[in-house]
Parts: sequence; C-alpha cells; structure tokens
Amino acid sequence: MARRPPRKRNPDPELPILQLKVRLLDVSPMVWRRLLIPAVMTLRELHGVLQVAMGWEGVHLYVFELRARRYGSPNLCTGNPDVPLADLRLRIGGKLRYLYDMGDGWRHEVRVEGRLEAEAGGMYPLCLAGAHPCPVEDSGGPVGWRERRRALVGFEALEELAEIGDVLASVAETRSLAVLDEPEARDRFEAAVERMEERKRWLPKEFCRIQVNERFRREEHKQLMHQQLW
Repeated sequence: MARRPPRKRNPDPELPILQLKVRLLDVSPMVWRRLLIPAVMTLRELHGVLQVAMGWEGVHLYVFELRARRYGSPNLCTGNPDVPLADLRLRIGGKLRYLYDMGDGWRHEVRVEGRLEAEAGGMYPLCLAGAHPCPVEDSGGPVGWRERRRALVGFEALEELAEIGDVLASVAETRSLAVLDEPEARDRFEAAVERMEERKRWLPKEFCRIQVNERFRREEHKQLMHQQLW
C-alpha cells in the first residue's frame, strides 16, 4: 500500500517575518522587489520601506487598500496607518494595494509570499531580489512615463545627438572652436545641449539590491515614512 505524502502544515501565523513581493503595476518591463519585513512593522513604516525599495522619494501622499479598508496619509481621510501588519491577519497569497502620488497614480501590488522565522542577527527589512528601476518622480504616471521614455530615444533626440557629435568631431579634428564662431551654429549647438540635458533628468536610476540594503541599514526608510512635501 502506497504511503501518503506528509500533509503540509500551514505556516505559523505567529512567525515574525513576512516575505513580500511588490510589483509596480501598469509599467513595462515589470518593476518588482522581494522583501523580508518584520510582521510587527506598521503600514506607515512599510510605506517608508517601499519608498526605499522601489526608489521613490517620499514626497507625495499614499494609501494602502485592503479589501474595503484604506489606510494612509491623513489628508486623504483614510484610517490611521500606525496599524501593525500582524493585526491585518494577512494570509499567504494575500494582497495589499499601495497607491503612491495621487496625481501620477503609481499603483503597487504587495503580496505575501510566506512567513519565516527571524534569523539570529538578521537585518530587517531586507531586499532579497528585484528587477528594473522605478520611474522618475513626477514623470506623469504610467502614460507620461512611457512618453518620456520614448522621447529619450526618439527621432528628435537622435537628431540632437548627431548635431552635437558633428560639432565635437569638428573640434577634435581641427583642434579649435572655430566651428562655433558662427552665431547661428553656436546657438543651435547650445540649444541641442540644453535639450539633451533636460532629457537626462528623465533617466531612471538603476536598481541595485546592495544599495537598497545599505539604505535600510542607514534607516532611511524611517525618515521617508514621515517625509511628505506635497
């Protein structure tokens, strides 16, 4: 008679560490992070953690949504975010919605992947993995971000880059700035440089798990959980 496989036990709801996967919705490629978070952490503290992990700057209002309940910035008439995650009774596979910046509307899904025992000497919060940088702050939400990314490699950007390259090539070849002596040519060059510099501000900062964890060690999340400069 075949032996039945051992019955899997449900994870202990009292285990102190939550493994979360955070996804930024409506953008491609998918921006995501995997985090270990103490269950005693409050939603206000989690807000600060998500700001650091995703790469936001903590300058806008936020809301957590769990079923019909909403917690977040007091200006939005929501519930007090000083509620511990443990009190929310989140199950494995349970989800929270996190909305950051009511204007741009950055929507995140926060899903509970597991419950773990805390490791002796372990540092929490901790970023285990992730991929892709988050959009630049105040870039217009998912639609605006897509347009700005296209502009970075669009026809106008390539034309300006070619114009700047031609001038620099001439300077290198002649070893002089004579090519810029003509006012019209100089104005076109300076305008192209200015437009390229403006586009540079929309280049996202690359995601680096090591840097995120270093910021956690410096407790930057505790600063960002209060910072709101709207």
